[in-house]
Amino acid sequence: MLMSGLYLHIPFCSRRCVYCDFYSTTRTDLMPRYAGCLVREMGLRRGEVQGPLHTLYIGGGTPSLLPPALVGKLLDAAQACFGIRPDAEVTLEGNPDDLTLPLLRDLRGAGINRLSIGVQSFSDATLSFLRRRHTARQACEAVENARRAGFDNLSIDLIYGLPGESLEQWRANLDAALALEPEHISAYLLSYEEGTPLETLRRRGRVQEAGEDFALACYRLLAAALRSAGYEHYEISNFALPGRIARHNSSYWQGVPYLGCGPSAHSFDGAGRRWNDSSLTAYMEALGRGLLPPQTCEERGRFTAYNDYIVTRLRTSRGLSLAEVEALFGADAAAFALHAAGPWLQAGRLVRTAGGRLRLTEEGMFVSDAVMEDFIRVD
Repeated sequence: MLMSGLYLHIPFCSRRCVYCDFYSTTRTDLMPRYAGCLVREMGLRRGEVQGPLHTLYIGGGTPSLLPPALVGKLLDAAQACFGIRPDAEVTLEGNPDDLTLPLLRDLRGAGINRLSIGVQSFSDATLSFLRRRHTARQACEAVENARRAGFDNLSIDLIYGLPGESLEQWRANLDAALALEPEHISAYLLSYEEGTPLETLRRRGRVQEAGEDFALACYRLLAAALRSAGYEHYEISNFALPGRIARHNSSYWQGVPYLGCGPSAHSFDGAGRRWNDSSLTAYMEALGRGLLPPQTCEERGRFTAYNDYIVTRLRTSRGLSLAEVEALFGADAAAFALHAAGPWLQAGRLVRTAGGRLRLTEEGMFVSDAVMEDFIRVD
């Protein structure tokens, strides 16, 4: 089986943000032992990848908490197990306050060539509410340090629709981000996930979720501002300068197989999915005995594969090909997709190109969940 992408999950944070529901822990003292377990998992699963890797993504959690020596250890293991192409995209997620010039130089020397920086906001008051560790000034300094360390491929994460946020404040955030000239920007509507402190605050009436009209106004402003600055809106929440799309994440949306290592990490081999259990304890105990960690496997039936195709392809600016739907899933699936598209084409949320592709319009991207739901097939 051909896999060209590798994801390594680093589940460590100094503290949890109010909105985050990703699997993580504050037990940073376990990082050296955990890195050894990741190396062992890569070794046990080397047969699942036909390298060399085209992309490698170190996410979390807060990977920038890892000492550079451990990052280098992980990259050396990936090279030994799978091989890494000379032109591979090698990304590490980082918090701005971690990204000092010495650290960034060491990361660059270890082989990291792309950074995804969790800025979220350029408002200190907002950052404090979100329980982020950094300030707006530190976010700017992180980008400046990255440039000085030789990084020429940077991504910035932003959040909009925050409690009490005005459209003018969101515009100021966008202006601050664009002033840093990152190659890539990801922007997400604040979500209230079950079990997070943020959801508790909403349930108790302490904060109010952004209304749909305001969220749409923020999204329109986002798309217009970034388009004017030369960014391509290539996926619902992602914008890139020419030639700078996120290659690793794009592989998810194009159905490219990938391997995920670490607790809660997902893998896809082209036919089915599997994911490691979300337990650091169980993960390290298993790898300490030389065993693979507990996993859940999902074999995809015809309808599940079709649904996966819809929700991954339709979220990108390329959209989905009706001819490809027919070739992969049959004429009935293509007919079903075209029928589902009808009301959304009339409403201007979808367009059909001359080449037979269905693409979300800008307005359609904002209501993409509702559009995709109409395409889903059930057994």
